[in-house]
Amino acid sequence: MSEKTRGYWQAKAKDAKIRTKAFIDGEWVDAASGETFETINPATGEVIARIASCDKADVDKAVTAARRAFNGTGWSDLHPTKRGQIMVNFSRLVAENADELAVLEVMDMGKPISDATSIDIPAVVNCLRWYGEAADKVLDEIAPTDAGSLAMVTREPIGVVAAVVPWNFPALMAAWKLGPALASGNSVILKPAEQSPLTALRLAELAYEAGIPKGVFNVVPGLGHTAGKALGLHMDVDGLAFTGSTQVGKYFMEYSGQSNLKRIALECGGKSPHIIMDDCPDLDAAANAAAGAIFFNQGEVCTAGSRLLVDKKIKDKFLAKVLEAAKGWIPGDPLDPKTNLGAIVDKEQHARIMSFVEKAKSEGGKLEVGGSVARAESGGYFIEPTVFDGVTPEMTIAREEIFGPVLAVIEFDGEEEAIEIANNTIYGLAAAVWSRDISRAHRMARALQAGTVWVNCWDPTGDLSIPFGGYKQSGFGRDKSLHAFDKYTNLKTTWVQL
Repeated sequence: MSEKTRGYWQAKAKDAKIRTKAFIDGEWVDAASGETFETINPATGEVIARIASCDKADVDKAVTAARRAFNGTGWSDLHPTKRGQIMVNFSRLVAENADELAVLEVMDMGKPISDATSIDIPAVVNCLRWYGEAADKVLDEIAPTDAGSLAMVTREPIGVVAAVVPWNFPALMAAWKLGPALASGNSVILKPAEQSPLTALRLAELAYEAGIPKGVFNVVPGLGHTAGKALGLHMDVDGLAFTGSTQVGKYFMEYSGQSNLKRIALECGGKSPHIIMDDCPDLDAAANAAAGAIFFNQGEVCTAGSRLLVDKKIKDKFLAKVLEAAKGWIPGDPLDPKTNLGAIVDKEQHARIMSFVEKAKSEGGKLEVGGSVARAESGGYFIEPTVFDGVTPEMTIAREEIFGPVLAVIEFDGEEEAIEIANNTIYGLAAAVWSRDISRAHRMARALQAGTVWVNCWDPTGDLSIPFGGYKQSGFGRDKSLHAFDKYTNLKTTWVQL
């Protein structure tokens, strides 16, 4: 088969069918208010379409449909094996429509088509299939009791689940919620980010085609302060899973307390330390990993290695290798398969990133490379890969999540100071250590306050058997792995006196 060219993807984008309505109870519907919002192509600044802007009335309708579906016998009471088979069928349909989904993802949020086709959509397929196959393998328990009693511990779906997902990996973050929530028998209402609703709407259509009953999977596009808030405050939503900023995560905690104490699971921000010790076993590999950790997906990654901590003994030598690696990350047309650095998601985020660059300059950071707008003639929102040296832990770019291709290089002296700097953050999502000394690596991994610690690598695999989530203000609860079922199920004890 011939390689798919830029022309192929441009034609795909031109011919893409855009779904603009909400998907509620198995039907496409306008927002009750008739309101819409624009979704913008970040590579060109052009309007793709106007999407139904759902608010409380639409959320009420979706929750009613989801509750009716949950209380019926079409999904929650279905044998787990049969639910799993439908989920696997769902994954198959996603795979069959991979090119369409990839193009929608690129048009909506600006990521390179090479990433969408090789990482994002395959990972969605894998996630839906994995949880489908796991649906009948999460077993109940018999607790130890005396001979006159029988104590059973069973898992039950919690009911109606709201999933509020971000714009950086729109389809994949949705799949991370949908997989375990649907496989365990819940009904789901998905609220995609307003910047990137297109793949969520297409996934709903494919789910329905796969055999998921109407009302079980609904999509309500809309703004965070309307549709998102309405889900958070709804008295008949049993649980809400959110991926996004820490600030918005705190809002959902408040909404839970103000409403029905719905279960909340949060995967929030990060300021991940990437630590290079003086005995790093492979400086070239580490430098390439450091560049990829911050420039992949335009730095719009919650686990981005945005703080590069380097032992002062090797800092200058290592930084030179990182700067050389940065040259390989070039902003380009996201629909060109050769592009590895796409567009920033929207005008607001673009301006926010550039404000951090200016702040770093004013606070004394030494700009080593980048720091400027790129491809301005395109009308899109591009930024050069940017590296600052001479950063201290007190500087803004060392403390706040930028969510862009901006790397802060911080020097340290020895293991103890590295740990101190790494943990000096409100976040605790991910971290990495490069060291030849396995005892040191284990010691540091144990000391780092992060949900995931990589040793001599950075985010090497999308293996779904590994749980993902954070410490501190990076949130709580786990996506991926069998542990994700904990968010979407209740444990019930049934005690029988024999």
